[in-house]
Amino acid sequence: MLEPKHHALLNEAARRGLPSCDGIQLCFQVLALASAIDRDCAARLAPRQLSEGKFVLLFLLHGQTGGLAPHELAVRAGVTRATVTGLLDGLERDGFVQRRPGQQDRRTITVALTSKGKTAAARLFKEHAQWIGSLFDGLSQADRQQLGELLGKVWRGTDTGRTAQPGKAQ
Repeated sequence: MLEPKHHALLNEAARRGLPSCDGIQLCFQVLALASAIDRDCAARLAPRQLSEGKFVLLFLLHGQTGGLAPHELAVRAGVTRATVTGLLDGLERDGFVQRRPGQQDRRTITVALTSKGKTAAARLFKEHAQWIGSLFDGLSQADRQQLGELLGKVWRGTDTGRTAQPGKAQ
């Protein structure tokens, strides 16, 4: 399950007698799992002319009857405006979205799904949600809850997790 680079680092940590080898191995397992999920996700979206970034924008726009401004999409997706512009260029080229001038101010742009985009978003959300959920089919409900709690504990041990905890200055 581990990548060769992780095996090499783990072997070096063991050679040096580091007491944290088991924690290092668990970290590498989590990274390997995340990478595998990312690769599988990309492979599932590619035949539909979508990347994960484009997929996220489809869902942010789904259900937004009036559409959204590109800067709102950037904020909601957690990416830069430049990234959103590139993603929207591809989605527009492939017929998933259209850009329209604003109603009150024609200098503003609103992005909305086309009928192709609406159909794709509805179908893909269902398929993607089922696939993601199926990754944990081998776990009981108690296992899932415990895994969530354990991952939360590890996350709170990261620098990001510590600064995001309630009551701490950010």
